[in-house]
Amino acid sequence: MLSDEIAAEGPSLNEDDAEALLRGICFKTGPPRIVGVELEWLVHDLYDPELPVRTARLDKAFGGLRDLPLRSALTFEPGGQLELSSAPAASLMECVDSTAADLAAVRRELRTAGLTLTGLGQDPWHSPGRLLKEPRYDAMETYLDRIGPSGRAMMRSSASIQVCLDAGTEEPGPLGYGRRWQLAHLLGAVLVAAFANSPVQARRATGWRSTRQALWTDLDPARTKSPDMRREPRRAWAAYALDAPVMCVRTADGPWDVPEGLSFREWIRSGLPRPPVRADLDYHITTLFPPVRPRGHLELRMIDAQPGDDGWMVPLAMTTALFDDAEAAERVYRSVKSLAETAGPLPAPGNPLWVTAARDGLTDPELHAAAVECFAAAQEALPRTGATEAVREAVAAFNERYVVPGRCPADDMDVPVTGKELRT
Repeated sequence: MLSDEIAAEGPSLNEDDAEALLRGICFKTGPPRIVGVELEWLVHDLYDPELPVRTARLDKAFGGLRDLPLRSALTFEPGGQLELSSAPAASLMECVDSTAADLAAVRRELRTAGLTLTGLGQDPWHSPGRLLKEPRYDAMETYLDRIGPSGRAMMRSSASIQVCLDAGTEEPGPLGYGRRWQLAHLLGAVLVAAFANSPVQARRATGWRSTRQALWTDLDPARTKSPDMRREPRRAWAAYALDAPVMCVRTADGPWDVPEGLSFREWIRSGLPRPPVRADLDYHITTLFPPVRPRGHLELRMIDAQPGDDGWMVPLAMTTALFDDAEAAERVYRSVKSLAETAGPLPAPGNPLWVTAARDGLTDPELHAAAVECFAAAQEALPRTGATEAVREAVAAFNERYVVPGRCPADDMDVPVTGKELRT
């Protein structure tokens, strides 16, 4: 019984213990060494991507994938998206090589089933049903449905690239965790604009170059906005997590409870519907979706899935170079610092800077200038990171095709008749 399992997980939390846990696990500091990437993909018919793929066909194909000897963790999203999460790597190229090998194996297996992986931030054709029928996703859908339709679209038909980097050192400077935290929230808007790749939803133009980012902005702000950037990062994250609404409470039988308007702090204080334990806090953190999520390391969650077999390498390589090379980090921080004025006091992703990035991409002059400087810095730093010639050439090609002329991958899509814009 789940109730017995919960009791065995340990004593109930008090507020001080919960805050101490959050502060202790959110930023694990040290010299930046480890890099990882989480790749989400849409799964389409190999010969006709506009053809809906039946659930039974996906289930059969995914069953074959589970037997592959992969280094990456293989999981599936509620709408049938496939996710590969790399093992923590000691270098950029170790991450690239191991992930590329796993992707090749997955693609070969899917091809035998007549399926393929598609790199788009939002499915332009399909609004699939929910493939995964689990209490977690039942509760998540119930919670998000109270807010609007964007939650289902996010769960079932979006795909992203998440770059995972060490939090940084305790000391100040370009590799310090405080500076990297600030950089992530300014550079994040540049990453949204440069890699925007989702201008279509349900066969209609949305008015956004990154519809996926617009959907995240449209979701529950209490769990998708950034923490207070004016506060010390550990204190800001602890307050953010405790004050965020509880999405669901695990139960022993039947569907999980989905409370309304109950923050984790209030749950601790009331002890209802049952006192929370450490595992509840750990789970609660996984239901928080800010653009940068501290989980010991930093998860940068704002990048649309990219086109082509190897398009994912470009944001991974570019972002890693800008964060982990001290010279590049200092140069880029100076170049994006002024973006804070455009962002204003509102948290990302709902502030003017991030909304402009998602809507206009690199057609915005300020974001275009920042992206040009960021890619220049990344290209100088990549040889110092040990990036191979192939990776450096991929970044250079993206820069010439998109960044220099002020374009993004969304601008390559054949966009149909414009529909109603999403709310922000």
